[in-house]
Amino acid sequence: MHVTTDLKVLYFGTPVVLIGSRNEDGSANLAPMSSAWWLGQRCMLGMGNRSKTVANLLRERECVLNLVSSDMAGAVDRLAPLTGATPIPERKAAMGYRFEADKFGAAGLTPQASEVVKAPRVEECPIQLECLVESVHAFGETASAIEVRVVRAHVEERLVIPGTDHVDPVGWDPLIMKFCEFFGGGSQVHPSALAEAWQMPHRRSGRAPVG
Repeated sequence: MHVTTDLKVLYFGTPVVLIGSRNEDGSANLAPMSSAWWLGQRCMLGMGNRSKTVANLLRERECVLNLVSSDMAGAVDRLAPLTGATPIPERKAAMGYRFEADKFGAAGLTPQASEVVKAPRVEECPIQLECLVESVHAFGETASAIEVRVVRAHVEERLVIPGTDHVDPVGWDPLIMKFCEFFGGGSQVHPSALAEAWQMPHRRSGRAPVG
């Protein structure tokens, strides 16, 4: 049995990425996002045009995509209500976002120097992808689809299948965001400040929170 409904959110589940970028003064910015998909050695990122990250990517033409494991949900949740933009966009201010210059410190994460780009990696992330911005496409009236090309990949040794250049899909347990809630291994792993800010009507289930 199906019902016809006007879905308010089409956000069925994508991996969480922490995007490392550089601010105008050379300082580090870090932002969580989960509208990303890969094809070959490229990735398409979907983000709102008024975000600090978008401004940094357009100016610097580079970033690092730090892929988050499910046990890092707590750190991502600490980043969720923060913004590096000042003044804070009106819509975000109404949802309780606050300005934070030191995103790494606020999340309890460690910046790590990259090898090809100047944007920072996240030491705690098991997969880190250094990228160059290839093109930017308008996506609706308030967002952009930003195409990036991976120029260097860093993967924890335990996740690489011995003798290959492939990630072990059994060992890799990414943090997934479904309708603004955090999931890993098929279960809800942590309460989401973002879901509360967006007033998402969710049922709670899954294993005990981590991080």
